[in-house]
Amino acid sequence: MALVRLSPLNQRRWRNFKANRRAYWSAVVFGVLFFISLFAEFLANDSPLVVRYRGEIYTPIFNFYPETTFGGDFRTEAVYRDIEVQCLIISGGVQDCWDDPEGVIEAARDGSLAETAPGYMRGWVLWPPIPYSYNTVNDIGGSAPSAPDAQHWLGTDDTARDVLARVIYGFRLSVAFALIVTFLTSVIGIAAGAVQGYFGGLIDLLFQRVIELWGATPSLYIIIIVAAIFRMDFWLLVFLMTLFGWTALVGVVRAEFLRARNFEYVRAARALGVSNRVIMFRHVLPNAMVATLTMLPFIVTGTIGSLAALDFLGFGLPSSAPSLGELTLQAKNNLQAPWLGFTAFTAFAFMLSLLVFIFEGVRDAFDPRKTFQ
Repeated sequence: MALVRLSPLNQRRWRNFKANRRAYWSAVVFGVLFFISLFAEFLANDSPLVVRYRGEIYTPIFNFYPETTFGGDFRTEAVYRDIEVQCLIISGGVQDCWDDPEGVIEAARDGSLAETAPGYMRGWVLWPPIPYSYNTVNDIGGSAPSAPDAQHWLGTDDTARDVLARVIYGFRLSVAFALIVTFLTSVIGIAAGAVQGYFGGLIDLLFQRVIELWGATPSLYIIIIVAAIFRMDFWLLVFLMTLFGWTALVGVVRAEFLRARNFEYVRAARALGVSNRVIMFRHVLPNAMVATLTMLPFIVTGTIGSLAALDFLGFGLPSSAPSLGELTLQAKNNLQAPWLGFTAFTAFAFMLSLLVFIFEGVRDAFDPRKTFQ
C-alpha cells in the first residue's frame, strides 16, 4: 500500500534499496534499536514504572512523589531503591519499616502481615528491565569499576554507574546528535552550494573566499575556548558543530550545479519563465542528490566521531551525560577493567557499520545507473 502512494521514480528507488539486502536489514536493525532507545526511560530507570500503594496507582516515572506519600517522614522525592521505601509501599505503610524492612517485606509477601495489621492492603512496585538510570550511583559493595554480573550485565564504570544503562542512553544521544547536526549542516551547505553553482560569477567568487577563510578556522580551538567560558550542553555543541560543519557539502553541490546550469532543460525552463528557485530546487537539485548522498555517511559518522573525541578530551558534554566518548575515556583510565573498552568499541563499531551500510544503499537507490534485481 505504501508503494501505491509513491511516484514511479520513488517506487524504483525503494525497490533498489530493498534489493540491497545488507542496506535493507541494516536499516531494519538500526531503526529498531533507535526506536527502542527513544524509550530508554522505560528500559533503564531508577524510578519504578508503576507503584500500587493502598489501592492507589502511582507513576513515579512521570510524576514527583515525596516520601510522605508512602508513609515516610521526608518531603523530598522518595528514593524507591531504598529498602525502607520499598517496605513502606509493599506493606501499605501500616508497619514500622525502619527497624526490620526485609522482615516486613517477607511477611507481606507470605501473607502473615495480614494477620497482624488490620486493614492491610499489599502494594507492589513494577520496575523497568534495568532498574538503574545512566546517572545512578549504585551500591556495589566493593570497588568500582566492577565486573559484569547478574545485576549489572556490562559491569559498572569508575563511579559505580551501570554501563548497559549508559550505553542505551549514549546510543540515543549520539544518533540524535548526529542526525540533528547532519540535517542542519546539509540544509545550509546545500543551499549555499546551490546558490554558488547556479548563479556563478561574483557570487560564486565571494562565497568561495568566505568558505576558504571559514575552513581555515581552527574549529577545535574555538570549541575548547567556548567550553572554557560557557558550560557546554547538547544544543550549544550542536550549534558549534553546525557552525563549522556546513561547508562539507558546499563543494559537491556547487560542482553539480555548475555542471547542470547550462543543460538544455534548465535553459528551456528559464525561457518559459520558471523562477530560479523552482529550477534550482525542483529540477537541478534532484540530479545532484547522488553526489550529495555519497557524502552523508561521512558527515554522520564524522559527527559521531567528533562528539566522542570531544567527550574523550573533556571538551564535549558534561561528564554526567551518557556519552560513549566518556566511556572510552574511562576504558583508557581503567585498563584493569577490559569490559569498558570492549563495550565502547563494540557500540561504536556496530553503530557506525550500520549507518555506513544504510547510506550506501540510499546512495545506490538514488543512482539511476544502478538497478538491483
